Amino acid sequence: MINFSFIVISVMPVSNLFNTLSRRQLLQLGLLSGTGLAGSILGLNLLTQAQKNQKVMIPPIEIPPTKDAANPPAVLRDFDYGTVTQENGRTVREFRVEARTSPLQLNNSTPFVTWNLNGRVPGPTFRAIEGDRIRVIFYNKAGHSHSLHFHGIHAAEMDGVKPVKHNAVQIYEFDAQPFGVHLYHCHIEPISRHVGKGLYGMFIVDPPTPRPPADEIVLIMAGYDVNDDRKNELYAFNGLPDYYMKNPIPIQQDQLIRLYVLNLIEFDPVATFHLHANMFRVYRTGRTLEPSEETDVITMGTAERHILEFSFHETGKFMFHPHQDYIAESGCMGMFDVIPTPKA
Repeated sequence: MINFSFIVISVMPVSNLFNTLSRRQLLQLGLLSGTGLAGSILGLNLLTQAQKNQKVMIPPIEIPPTKDAANPPAVLRDFDYGTVTQENGRTVREFRVEARTSPLQLNNSTPFVTWNLNGRVPGPTFRAIEGDRIRVIFYNKAGHSHSLHFHGIHAAEMDGVKPVKHNAVQIYEFDAQPFGVHLYHCHIEPISRHVGKGLYGMFIVDPPTPRPPADEIVLIMAGYDVNDDRKNELYAFNGLPDYYMKNPIPIQQDQLIRLYVLNLIEFDPVATFHLHANMFRVYRTGRTLEPSEETDVITMGTAERHILEFSFHETGKFMFHPHQDYIAESGCMGMFDVIPTPKA
């Protein structure tokens, strides 16, 4: 087993502070008073130093090895930034993706054959900065025709609706735009079957000005039609039913949590996301730097996705799930385990 923990430090450029600070904060720093330029520079320097010292505390988590096509603890905080190069003064991120066919044991009595990407359901969480050039080299080794369709803005020839035959290679290249939370999936008919068998993933495009430091977590809701009746019998967060109920996600007390939540449940028109004993701020489709609302439940159609931010002051285990109880009770349910902050 692999046991890991780490600290992320993020610093906001000084040039962007005026766009994010309130009038009260500017007054406190002396930027709108008579203290003058010297006081302004001092205030900015103090704030920048404070941001440099801002740490994100992430409790350790065990990632067990598996031969199955799902590994929920590995998906949580795993972001693929690609192989980065510079071409003609631009940042290029190259991703290599292989479609495969792999088995998955959904529970003690239900085996399932997945079509997946890089041997995992869901596929890699690709991540870039707005304006980067994206190059995806797609190898189809899954035995059927597949493709990769990326949400976002790109040219028609990069839209991923043309079949890529078995043993063929397709290169998709486009600019990462606009910033926000996007997704990608196979677009070969019947699309619901290809997506339902595991050919999907998240694609995050960060804004040029970074968001505040946070413990960032990916949660993708999906369903499993195990008997080909175009109805889901089982549901899951990050690939495996009930995993986070049996293995709660550890998070730190009073730590800002940033959830990237995506609903990719086929056959059901909507699913909600509900957090127990707390409220979260909603950044719809990740397209804003300011929240649009605060709530404890949000309704999401298929392919809808949002950024949800919150922190827990109380410690203990707190549930999250869709509020369609049949979906939650059929595997799409989990818990956060809020770990006490160590005393200084």
